Amino acid sequence: RDSGIPAVEAFFASMEPESSIKLHSDNANFVLTSHLPLVVPDNGQNKCRLTIGDDTKEWLEGKMMMFDTSILHDAVNESDRKRYILMFRVWHPDLSAAERKALQFALDSLSVEELVSDDPAERAEAEKKVAALRAFPDLRKSRPKVVPTSTSGQWKARIDDNDTEMEKITKNKKK
Repeated sequence: RDSGIPAVEAFFASMEPESSIKLHSDNANFVLTSHLPLVVPDNGQNKCRLTIGDDTKEWLEGKMMMFDTSILHDAVNESDRKRYILMFRVWHPDLSAAERKALQFALDSLSVEELVSDDPAERAEAEKKVAALRAFPDLRKSRPKVVPTSTSGQWKARIDDNDTEMEKITKNKKK
């Protein structure tokens, strides 16, 4: 929210072991897609790849890549474990502020149909709903304490907040 990055959306994505995503286009050249690989099985061994047009790139942990998903692209995970990335979609830098605003309204209208209502009260409520959907929680107010623990080559992060627990298992990186 306060980063200045013109993000349309951001989310975590996983890819199952021994799987592929067939060649496709998102038909949306108004955004660019960024992948930040977080967990890449067999990192550096070219088992997890993304092909955009005629260019094939290997996902490498911590190495960001950005591409235009309107270009035909596919992906493959030939490893025996899941691959995890943080994905950002950002506005194409050639868009004007007015174009971004119009596109954002169109995207919002798909989720909150009342934005295009003839009823002003209904539209006003819809605008509040969109604002609430965009609101980012202030994590500074109640940040849970994350306690890393390790067991036999795996790590687990436990969140000490009302006994909630989150686990993420990976192998230790070999140097």
